[in-house]
Amino acid sequence: MKSILLIDDDYELGELLQEYLSMEGFALTAVQDGESGLQKALSGDYDLVLLDVMLPKMNGFEVLKRIRAESAIPVIMLTARGESVDRVLGLEHGADDYIPKPYHHHELVARIRALFRRIELSGDTQKAAGVLVVGELQLNSSKRQVLLDGTELSLTGAEFGVLECLMENVGELVDKDTLSLAALGRRLMAYDRSIDMHVSNLRKKLGRRSDDSDWIKTVRSRGYMLAH
Repeated sequence: MKSILLIDDDYELGELLQEYLSMEGFALTAVQDGESGLQKALSGDYDLVLLDVMLPKMNGFEVLKRIRAESAIPVIMLTARGESVDRVLGLEHGADDYIPKPYHHHELVARIRALFRRIELSGDTQKAAGVLVVGELQLNSSKRQVLLDGTELSLTGAEFGVLECLMENVGELVDKDTLSLAALGRRLMAYDRSIDMHVSNLRKKLGRRSDDSDWIKTVRSRGYMLAH
């Protein structure tokens, strides 16, 4: 049974989700403040974190930054509906996905299952996967490791999924739906900027190539391409 940590100061929501997710085959632990949530998120006892933005003691963005400094555990941000800036900030700070409040429980479960499905599929392919090399960039699927000119990069699970998909199709256009399936286990929805933000984060971490060109090229309205 997958263990999920909910960090949200809404006690009633926590109780409802505990009951609902248990019927869906998940074990949920709920904590109501950022400091306690951070401690539990880094304990190694959970498979996924649901993280609210507005929290006592430490806000969700700070919790996420602290988690990402030490862990690649999947994180889904819970953001207020209409607060697109919160979604962008969450993705910039390393969230794998986001879901706006209020949300239907069915939608939340679908997002959770999609992330777990992506992780499981990635684990299955790693057994036979080797090392991908593009210029100074090297990706080892079995070790979940990326090296740039010999230096290891710290990537989130979603960023790793995007980069792996681009490296497998180097020099070819990869549409955003394909990248979303590879990184998040789901197709993009209307006005969904998740993949754009994960690519933006990747660009920052990759920097410029030795010839001062970009690693990732944008094909407007269509997708992205990793340069040879």
